[in-house]
Amino acid sequence: MKGKKILSLISLLLVVAIALTACGGNNQPAPNNQDGQTEGIPEGNSETPKEAPAQILKYATESEPIGLDPHTITAAASIRIFRQIYNTLVDVDDNMNFIPELAESWKQPDDLTYIFKLKEGVKFHNGREMVAEDVKYSFERVLDPEVAAIGKSYYDMIDTIEIVDDYTIKFTLTEPFAPFLTNLTSLYGAIVPKEVIEENGNLMQVACGTGPFMLKEWIPDNKIILEKNPDYYEEGLPKLDGIEYYVMTDESSRIAAMRTGNVHLIKLPASSVSLLEGNKDVVIKPYQSNEYSYLGFNLDLDKFKDVRVRQAISYAINRQEIIDLAYNGEATIAGFVTPAMGRWAIDYAGEDLYQQNIEKARQLMADAGYPDGFETKIAVGLYDDIRATGEILQKQLEKIGIKASIENLESGQYVDAWSNRTHEMMAGRNGAGTDPNRAVTFFFSTEGSANVWGYSNPEVDALCDEGKVTVVESEREEIYKEAQKIVLNDCPNIFMASPMEYFLVRTNIEGFEPSTFNAENFDNIVIK
Repeated sequence: MKGKKILSLISLLLVVAIALTACGGNNQPAPNNQDGQTEGIPEGNSETPKEAPAQILKYATESEPIGLDPHTITAAASIRIFRQIYNTLVDVDDNMNFIPELAESWKQPDDLTYIFKLKEGVKFHNGREMVAEDVKYSFERVLDPEVAAIGKSYYDMIDTIEIVDDYTIKFTLTEPFAPFLTNLTSLYGAIVPKEVIEENGNLMQVACGTGPFMLKEWIPDNKIILEKNPDYYEEGLPKLDGIEYYVMTDESSRIAAMRTGNVHLIKLPASSVSLLEGNKDVVIKPYQSNEYSYLGFNLDLDKFKDVRVRQAISYAINRQEIIDLAYNGEATIAGFVTPAMGRWAIDYAGEDLYQQNIEKARQLMADAGYPDGFETKIAVGLYDDIRATGEILQKQLEKIGIKASIENLESGQYVDAWSNRTHEMMAGRNGAGTDPNRAVTFFFSTEGSANVWGYSNPEVDALCDEGKVTVVESEREEIYKEAQKIVLNDCPNIFMASPMEYFLVRTNIEGFEPSTFNAENFDNIVIK
């Protein structure tokens, strides 16, 4: 990232492109003018017909992807791109029912065994057919400690992976695992081709999946171009010819591009939506996010090892003020199992640690040996709401003597600080997922792949172990609610709010609907 960029046609044409064509394809994009209309007219017509709109979706994104490896990358800017490139064995519909994706069907002969029949004729973007060997390779890669796959804990209950035939694969687990199918829907289990990884070393700057779109070009700090997969296994899809993601770190640039029609799709926080209200060419599509904002601690640091300090910080925070100022009042007080997850979530708003109590906070700080507070840092990333949250937290913590400076980090720096635990405090957003196993185990069990805080509680670990083998949903619910209570009291993170999210879409876009779980599907989009 090199600061704020205002994209223009001239600059786009002058940039030297970095071609990322591990799966083949033409490196040169079709010539477009600024409103997205393809130049030229069909041959053989004596009259100049009215041209159909180019079926290229233009999406202004707030940050640069840090890589395209679905097994190792968690950054939202990357996920929104490789979600269009890769597939998983199983997916879920809008009602959270499991549906086939690369698997045609599956059966479970016993509690430990899952057998998947793969769709035949599915091709990777390099033209090779996907077979059972690719499934086996993909999951063995995720489980390889040297790969450092973020989703390793999603699948470490797998004992063996057996190729039955080219289109049949069998997983045997070490123990019953209730969320196994749920975890298979995650892109952490995306199916990838071995030869592309061996040729390039990783998938950070190349991409080759089976999804509806293929990586054509990545111009750093500028744009990412995806083109239609002509061999996509779903007949008639995608309807788009391609997607262009424009990197616009400045919110005002994204808004201006939407006003002029230079882009079709942007995402904005609640505080900025009003800037485009009343625009007849723009549709506002709100939805309740499954994400939550948090303030995380580096528990390697002495000042944060004492739970009383962390609890004091929770009491110092006015969550409603954060909602009012950072989210324009359009968010819900939440924990790490969000209200969007329904019955799995406890009532965080009613918890004592969620009630601002400055007197109690000061007493806890004094009891912990910090009557006058201390100095620290809050790392924030590129999300507008998180930057705003960091500034609000800075002022609120001053009331208990904590003097926090703000570290504004670029996307790559933020992820590095998160994964390498070089932060002191870190404000950010996480997704709760579709099963409480992710929300609890993934982030807060001792061995959780995303436990970057250094948090460990044997009671939580025991509940996570119990929850994953319990198949009765009502019993699982009680297990994970108990775990939530313990984590809430331990405060490895301070949980704040689950925001309403807003996509703004040009009126000539049909077939797009936001997803609570940030799983946007562009397959059916048509540009009128």
